[in-house]
Amino acid sequence: MNSQSNTALSVSQLNREARRLLEHSFSIIRVEGELSNFARPASGHWYFTLKDSQAQVRCAMFKNRSQLIGFRPKEGDQVIVTAKVSLYEGRGDFQLICEQMMPGGEGQLQKAFEALKLELSARGLFAEERKKPLPAHPRCIGVITSASGAAIHDILHVLNRRFPGLPVNLYPAAVQGVEAADQLVSALALANRHGECDVLIIGRGGGSLEDLWPFNEVRVAEAIVASNIPVVSAVGHETDTTISDLVADYRAPTPSAAAEILSPDQTLLRQRLQQTAATLQWHLSRALQQSKLQLQNYRKRLRHPGERLQDQYQRLDRLEMQLSKQLSSRLQQEEQRLNGYSRRLLRRNPAQQLPEWQQQLQQLQQHLVLRMHRSLVAQQTQLKQAALRLNAVSPLATLERGFSLLLDQDEQIIRHCNQVKPEDLITARLQDGDIICRVIEHKPSESHSL
Repeated sequence: MNSQSNTALSVSQLNREARRLLEHSFSIIRVEGELSNFARPASGHWYFTLKDSQAQVRCAMFKNRSQLIGFRPKEGDQVIVTAKVSLYEGRGDFQLICEQMMPGGEGQLQKAFEALKLELSARGLFAEERKKPLPAHPRCIGVITSASGAAIHDILHVLNRRFPGLPVNLYPAAVQGVEAADQLVSALALANRHGECDVLIIGRGGGSLEDLWPFNEVRVAEAIVASNIPVVSAVGHETDTTISDLVADYRAPTPSAAAEILSPDQTLLRQRLQQTAATLQWHLSRALQQSKLQLQNYRKRLRHPGERLQDQYQRLDRLEMQLSKQLSSRLQQEEQRLNGYSRRLLRRNPAQQLPEWQQQLQQLQQHLVLRMHRSLVAQQTQLKQAALRLNAVSPLATLERGFSLLLDQDEQIIRHCNQVKPEDLITARLQDGDIICRVIEHKPSESHSL
C-alpha cells in the first residue's frame, strides 16, 4: 500500500491489512511461555495469555485443535505452543492462533507423556489381544517416515542386504515439528486406502523427547490402532519409548531392527530352497521311476484298437448266433407246448368225452352190483361161522347137555363153594327154567373130576 496516499483508511481496513501483513510475514512458529488468564467457554475454544518475565501475548486455540491435546493445561503451566501469528480485527489485538500445545521443558513433557500413557491404557489401546499378528513373509512393506531422514536409508540398507527383491512403498511424512502429527495420520490413511502393503513401519531416528513428540500425539496413536494393516513402530533409539510404540502391533527398537524383523534372511531362505529343491528332485525322480514302470506295464497290457475291435466283432457274432439258436429253441418249445395244450383241450372236450363217461358209468354200475353181491355172500358166510363159534361157547348149549348154572342172590355165577354159606338162597338155572335152593352146608374138596 502506498504510504504517501492521502486516502484515509478505516480502522477495520487498517486492522485487516495489518492481519494480512502479519500472517504473510510469519510462518508457523513455536513459542514457550507461562499460561495466564486461561478461559474455557462452553464453545470448547480456549483463550489465554502466554507470558514470560518481560512480555505477554494473547492466544486463541479453537475446539478442533484443543480437543486433540493429550493433557489438561491449567493456569501457571509452562507450555510450548505451535501457532500462526495473526491479529483480531475487532479489537486490533495482536494474537497467536495456536495449532498445538505441549508442556514446556523436559520434565513437563515427561509428565504429559505419563498422563497420556495412563489415559490410553485405560481405553485399552495397549492391550495385546487387540494387536494384529505380523505376516511371516510380507510381499510388500510400507514405510512411513521422512523421505530425507536416516531412518529410510537404514531400512533400505537392511532390506537390500537381507532380501533385495522385497518391494518397499514409501509414504513420506514429517517426523518432527508442527505438521508432523497430521502428516503421519494422513500417511497411515493413505497406506490403508492403497492396500498394497502387508505391513507398515512407522518411525524415525533418535532425538529428544520434544523431537519425538509427534509420535506421542493422541491422533497418531488412534490412527495406528485404526489401521487395517499391521503396524511396526520404530521410533528413536532402543531406550526411547513413545505412545506409538505402545499402541503399535509390534515395537522395534530401531528402524533397522524393524527391517530385520520383517524381512526374511535370503541366505537362510536360499538354504531352505536348496534343501526343498533337493527333496523335490528326489521325490520327482522316484515318481518318474514309478511312472516308467507303470508305463511299461501298461504297454505290455495295451492292445491295438483294431485287435480289440476284431475281438468285439467275434464276440458280437457269437452272441448273435447264440441268441438266434436260443430263440429258435425257445420257439420250438413254445410250439410243442401249444400243440400239447391243443391235444389236451381236444381230449377234454365234453362233447367227445360224454360217450366215454357213459360207458365208464355203465361199467361202474356193473362192478358195483357184482361187488355188492359178492360182499353179501361173504358176510352171510361169516355170519354162519360166527353163529357156530358162538353156539360152541354159549352157556345155553351147555345147559342142553344136562348142566346147570348156580347164581347167588346178586345173579353172579358161583364157581367156588366158599362163595356161599349155609342158609344162603341160590338159583340153579337149567335149560328150561330156574330152581331156588337153600344151602344146607358146603364141603370143599381138594380135587374133583367128572
